[in-house]
Amino acid sequence: MVIIFTGNGKGKTTAALGQMVRALGRGRQALMIQFIKGPWKSGEDYFGTKFQIPGSRFQVQKMGLGFVGILGDKLPRSAHKRAAQKALAHFRKELRSGRWDVIVLDEVNVAVSLKLISSKQVLVAIQYVPFEKLVILTGRNAPKSFVRRADLVTEMCEIKHPFNRGEIAKLGIEF
Repeated sequence: MVIIFTGNGKGKTTAALGQMVRALGRGRQALMIQFIKGPWKSGEDYFGTKFQIPGSRFQVQKMGLGFVGILGDKLPRSAHKRAAQKALAHFRKELRSGRWDVIVLDEVNVAVSLKLISSKQVLVAIQYVPFEKLVILTGRNAPKSFVRRADLVTEMCEIKHPFNRGEIAKLGIEF
């Protein structure tokens, strides 16, 4: 099964983490591969180290180098592109391993919209998701080809956000 959480509203990564928690509750294994988010720590990183769940695995693997071209990013675009390619190759390896029941490709839609990887590369990578496995694609601007391929698509729609009043991101809410 392939699920997409997309849209301009908050909650895409959070919804994917919720699916991971549900799977963990049923004794399954869950992996999140982050395509854009960089080396800084977020709540899900701390969760993974503080709340080890016996008999299951929960991993968040940051493979992105941070936001591309914004918020002080000084890295060359080629470095971001290499990181996204490496993250996609890592996904293919982990999917083939069969170890994970749920694999989240966090912000993969953004990596595609930034042309760090192509939608075709992602579609080829998710082409053979076994029936009993779940792959979740998150991020704004999900390509129409992803929506056609997906079994379930949810669009988060921003109605109101404190950022629009000039407030900065809050620990435990945005990261």
